[in-house]
Amino acid sequence: MIVLGIETSCDETACALVDANRQVLAEALLSQIDEHRPYLGVVPEIAARAHISHLDGLVRACMRQAGLDFDAIDAVAATAGPGLIGGVIVGLLTAKGIALATGKPLVAVNHLEGHALSPRLSHGLPFPYLLLLVSGGHCQLLVVEDVGRYRRLGTTIDDAVGEAFDKTAKLLGLGYPGGPAVERAAGTGRPGRFDLPRPMLGRPGADFSFSGLKTAVRQALAGLPAPSEQDRRDLAAAFQEAVADVLADRAANAIAIFRARHPGGRHLVLAGGVAANMRLRERLAEVARAGGLELIAPPPALCTDNAAMIAWAGLEHLRLGRRDGLDAPARARWPLDPTAPPAAFAGVKA
Repeated sequence: MIVLGIETSCDETACALVDANRQVLAEALLSQIDEHRPYLGVVPEIAARAHISHLDGLVRACMRQAGLDFDAIDAVAATAGPGLIGGVIVGLLTAKGIALATGKPLVAVNHLEGHALSPRLSHGLPFPYLLLLVSGGHCQLLVVEDVGRYRRLGTTIDDAVGEAFDKTAKLLGLGYPGGPAVERAAGTGRPGRFDLPRPMLGRPGADFSFSGLKTAVRQALAGLPAPSEQDRRDLAAAFQEAVADVLADRAANAIAIFRARHPGGRHLVLAGGVAANMRLRERLAEVARAGGLELIAPPPALCTDNAAMIAWAGLEHLRLGRRDGLDAPARARWPLDPTAPPAAFAGVKA
């Protein structure tokens, strides 16, 4: 079984071919970082236009790379949300066109489910496992029970952690994209110099909050009359350490809940773009070990937005007999756990 995946939920235009043996047969991706760098953030209209301009060519390149034609694929899967609605529409309509023209099944994939199932592509991970999803638009702790079965244990009550990294990088003048820029600066910074808050630390449950931490960074910077490069590095290191403390504390609570409900579960998965941060990986590996779990982080190419995870999620649904009609909607928001209470700005509001 071979599935063509398409991902256009934000600022990456991507397609990939994946088979049932967990092999990525071909990939094609176009980053839009240069287009958005002048604005220090993603501009939805620019992103949608770039998807329109490049997606068809990337699909052709992907098929050529694999040496396949459309007769050889079994289905086409595309991100149908959540994400920037203009980009989601571009990718989903392209997938619908391919499905209609070739007679192949369509699978409309939840972008978050792509992240949730990515360790099954990279590591063949069995269910159930605990997932910490950290990215520019999402910060959630979920139990991945099966394909299509997710239980949210915690989410951010205000901002996503990736957004906090981006805003901190902007405040400190570190450049774009913000996450890698903060990590680079923090590498030569002194995290103990600035006393930043740890929102929600020590509280019951597994929810997050990062708005106050961003405010504290801004206030600390304002208290420096003429910030030097070392000042900025120290503040970046203090911010990164505060985030690590918060994620570790929240994850520890979630692990206790997970182990009580699923005593056979053995893994904590770290996924999403922020999962590339090595300091966060170190702290979460410690927390996982202390809780009797092993930390699993898919390769960086599967943590950031990519089409291989979308193809794999589509394949997982397809072999369970699930497919979608050509009227499948594009969604700006699409919760993985529809039974969980909605939380604004976390990618889970109905």
